[in-house]
Amino acid sequence: MKKLFAIADSYVQRMTWKDVSLVKVCLCAIGVLLGLCVPRRRRKWAALGAGAAFIATYIPLMAGFVPHLVRELREDGDAD
Repeated sequence: MKKLFAIADSYVQRMTWKDVSLVKVCLCAIGVLLGLCVPRRRRKWAALGAGAAFIATYIPLMAGFVPHLVRELREDGDAD
């Protein structure tokens, strides 16, 4: 299993932002399809779970991206 994760890590390092966008669109689409399968009486809980998962993943992603963005913009401003 460790070998599989190492191979996945090396592939992700070669990906461009366009590839990552395609993965995100694909995952969003499968999420919508799965959401459509949820019975009406359970949709509220499914929506709450999806919202919690979004918040739990979005905050750490942005916590890493925003400082990187600021650093890159500062470095770019110094180059001008």
